[in-house]
Amino acid sequence: MTRLLITGARVLNPEADDAPLASLLIEGDRIAAVLPADAKVEDAATHDASGRLVIPGLINAHTHGHGALAKGAGDKWDLALLLAHAPWVGGGRGLHEKRLSTTLNAVEMLKKGCTAAFDLHAEFPGPTADGLDSIAEAYAEAGLRAVLAPMIADKTFFQATPGLVEALPEEHRERAAAMRMAGMEDILRTLEGVARSWKHGAAGITLGIAPTIPLHCTDAFMQGCQKLADEFGLRMQTHVSEARYQAAGGEIAYGSTLLAHMDRLGLVTPRFSVAHGVWLTPEDLALLAKRGAGLAHNAGANMRLASGIAPARAAIEAGVTVGIGTDGSSSADNQNMFEAMRLAAFASRLWEGAEDDEWLGTAETVRLATAGSAAIMGIDAGVIVPGKLADLAFLDLDHINWLPLNNVANQLVWTEDGSAVRDVMVGGAWKLRDGKVLGLDEAKLAREAREAAARLTAANAATREWCDKIAPHVACHCRAMAGGFTRVRRLLKAD
Repeated sequence: MTRLLITGARVLNPEADDAPLASLLIEGDRIAAVLPADAKVEDAATHDASGRLVIPGLINAHTHGHGALAKGAGDKWDLALLLAHAPWVGGGRGLHEKRLSTTLNAVEMLKKGCTAAFDLHAEFPGPTADGLDSIAEAYAEAGLRAVLAPMIADKTFFQATPGLVEALPEEHRERAAAMRMAGMEDILRTLEGVARSWKHGAAGITLGIAPTIPLHCTDAFMQGCQKLADEFGLRMQTHVSEARYQAAGGEIAYGSTLLAHMDRLGLVTPRFSVAHGVWLTPEDLALLAKRGAGLAHNAGANMRLASGIAPARAAIEAGVTVGIGTDGSSSADNQNMFEAMRLAAFASRLWEGAEDDEWLGTAETVRLATAGSAAIMGIDAGVIVPGKLADLAFLDLDHINWLPLNNVANQLVWTEDGSAVRDVMVGGAWKLRDGKVLGLDEAKLAREAREAAARLTAANAATREWCDKIAPHVACHCRAMAGGFTRVRRLLKAD
């Protein structure tokens, strides 16, 4: 077993509120000991990390690898408009583009101090074994851990949103109604075969499952997903109550909250997490806590798409496991977990009437983005203590973000933007050295990304034109649904 002694660094403590000088002993893929700064260890190689701050690798509790080729695709989009534009934003992807997009996603996270991600990756009209293998290989090549949860549904956005097809101009209804996902049996059969033959666990890539949005899935489909999750021990994540119109759709379709309906179907378990959860009710939060489930808090995307502010503090107080995510680059435009922490802390201050003891403090926010997200992913990482995985990020304390070093927790959240990250280790192995990804040609990646973007832009031009035509009607319909939901909530509150 290889042994490495890291010396000279400041090491973030488990509370994330201080970083004293210390030495770290790494044995194999684990942290063996946190030692005094002057410790000596026989038969161990040494790495001088003087002038560095060592933190647990940040862990992205919610992303979409397919979104990396669509950075900056939209401007004044809410969630409904993002979904309306999805046919061109994610259209025309072959196996090469699927792997390329995931590689871009993984490299961006790695260079910004992230070591693991919960990726809800989409293939249209449904998942494929070759696609999932190529996506897993992309994460393995970059060196990140991942829960790769295919984002699946048996209804399209147009089928799933009550009254939407009828709200479109007549000349567009047939095209919208004709869009189809792959059949339920085909999707579930494909995933069962993938689960039985999954070969990427040794690289730290585990298979998950993601029935994308409850309204986009029939009850039978969601129950089929849960059956697979139970049989193969898969982590499940679902977009629940992200936008007001979705919460309204739940009341229309189920006569209850979306989460309550999923719970009736048996999906809410300790392996389950909600992505976003902006419009979760207090009863929903109590249910998540009771079931031992989690919440992936994506404050940046929630603001970007005008979804609102998720009740992170209320979730924590209810006993819900909370992690932090970026969302995908087509909906939040970057994979910067430092920014995600900063925006989560900011958002907690915007709740009307919230006192300062209800805000997310900086040390707490760091813990959410490390240990909290690790719990959602089910990995033994996120804190620098003996026995944990040696997934570590090294920041340059001579960087302007850290001059002077006044408070480590505050500066991790308030001043760090990822630019001080110099080295990253995953499982005791270096994956980033002096800002460069090991074992991957970044110049080639850049060329391929530019070529793919030009190719996809041309291939999707006609689809984009159609999406632009229907977008105002989609926005009008979904915002009317959201307005009705808000009025009902206000009346209930008044009662």
